[in-house]
Amino acid sequence: MAGSQSLVGYKNSTTGSAQVHTFDVSSYSSIVAKDLSFEVWDKTAESRSDGSLAIFAKIKVPADLAASGKINQVWQVGPSVGTDGRLVPHVYVGNNLQSKGTLDLKSGQSSTSSGGDDRLKKKNIHGILNAVSWGILFPLGAMIARYIRTFESADPAWFYLHAFCQVSAYAIGVAGWGTGLKLGSESPGITYSTHRNIGIALFVLATVQIFALFIRPKKDHKYRFYWNVYHHSFGYAILVLGIFNVFKGINILKPEDKWKTAYMIVIIALGGISLLLEAITWVVVLKRKSRKSTKPSDGYNNGQS
Repeated sequence: MAGSQSLVGYKNSTTGSAQVHTFDVSSYSSIVAKDLSFEVWDKTAESRSDGSLAIFAKIKVPADLAASGKINQVWQVGPSVGTDGRLVPHVYVGNNLQSKGTLDLKSGQSSTSSGGDDRLKKKNIHGILNAVSWGILFPLGAMIARYIRTFESADPAWFYLHAFCQVSAYAIGVAGWGTGLKLGSESPGITYSTHRNIGIALFVLATVQIFALFIRPKKDHKYRFYWNVYHHSFGYAILVLGIFNVFKGINILKPEDKWKTAYMIVIIALGGISLLLEAITWVVVLKRKSRKSTKPSDGYNNGQS
């Protein structure tokens, strides 16, 4: 964990003997052996029959921590140590996120912290909010606008349904986006650049898209064509980026396979419905054009006024 003062035990790749070193983990970009901010001596490591390592050391507890009688502790199991002495980062899921607690120096008792559970809960909330918003409601709203409006009897109901879906998706998405920012601020050493940048782009695009409701010109207005281009291009960009980022988030959070499978089923179902409605829409549009082409115009029919 970034900011931790660590004692790390591992087996020497050359001699096979157990050894222990101190690591001041100030950044994940360079995890190398380094002195800590307090004194440590008599460091030893012991290999055990079950393949684990036990670390022994004496430390000089800083005065402020000694006065409180309690210190925070974290523990981890990493995959390996490079030949250059650099630690390979551990994974960031499950028990690894919950491996922290408080040690009472006076009683010698330790207790695990609920911080890992709270953080995991925040991640789950972040994932659910964004999956529902960018991954389901926005695509559903786009489908309503593209297909339901084709049927003349659905006007103007389709517009209100479309606006309701998109505004609801935006509100939920902003809540999920804010939760993501909070998670990022609590973990300065862990950065998922692609996921974060797409999230920021989605927020900006969706905010601009919401303004489309307030600046929508009438159908016969000369600027209506340009408004349509802007509205449709932003909408499809949000649609593609939103679904892509939901899958990025799932790969980061690594929930049980059933959750990823469930979301894939929802997306496949929406895609299948879209294909069906696309075909129906084309049939309706072509029939409508056919009727208009055979309809009398300008008061003339077969040469008769």
